Amino acid sequence: MKTLRWYWLPALILTVVLAACGGGGEQSPAGGEEGPGAPTGGQPTGGGTISGVVNFTGTAPDPEPILMDAEPVCQERYPDGAFTETVEVNDNGTLQNVFLYVKEGLVDQEWPVSSDPVLLDQKGCRYGPHVLGVQAGQDIVIRNSDGILHNIHPKPINNRSFNLGQPVEMETTRAFPNSEIMIPVICDVHDWMQGYIGVVDHPFFAVSGSDGSFEISGLPAGEYVIEAWHELYGTQTLSVSIPEGGTEQIEFTYEGA
Repeated sequence: MKTLRWYWLPALILTVVLAACGGGGEQSPAGGEEGPGAPTGGQPTGGGTISGVVNFTGTAPDPEPILMDAEPVCQERYPDGAFTETVEVNDNGTLQNVFLYVKEGLVDQEWPVSSDPVLLDQKGCRYGPHVLGVQAGQDIVIRNSDGILHNIHPKPINNRSFNLGQPVEMETTRAFPNSEIMIPVICDVHDWMQGYIGVVDHPFFAVSGSDGSFEISGLPAGEYVIEAWHELYGTQTLSVSIPEGGTEQIEFTYEGA
């Protein structure tokens, strides 16, 4: 009997750790497979397309340095130092990490939820991507690529929160059933880790990339209001008319100091 008790002790300790950190749900070891799809909607094929760019004018605030001395596994990834990602201005004068979605104009109908999960990775003690878009009910695979203790703690208003501990390389799947713009995500272990998740009840959304561009495709013909959201500079809206199968270009512009 003594041998049996010691055999189960490591598993018991891990169970207690996960429970204390809010663990649970579907979990699996992180393997060598490619991660789930990029942080864009499972947008229908065909239909109309809205493409555009998010411009930036003025002066952006200087990024703040992040001290990762306590986590050498992460610190070694940043030989020139790690900095906050609040305002990411691209070399071409555009703005990255802006969440864009159709706010008004869609007819009342239920849009199929994409079966492709999206990936929220913890790598280098950062959330990647920094801004993530997902459909309500769509799976989010939360991955710990660092192999050190992380704590995923979203703070929604319209959805149920969770407080998930991941002490090793592993993956956990979660979903948010209700639309919400936006859900901040923090890590209670590393206070510099911050990200945002935009949840909408349709597949028509995008996040501006490293060249400031975005594209929302598969739209039925109609009049739409597109909203752009940025964590520091707030929201803007533009109206656009999409002909059947047509493409319209729009531009947002955010201004710094």
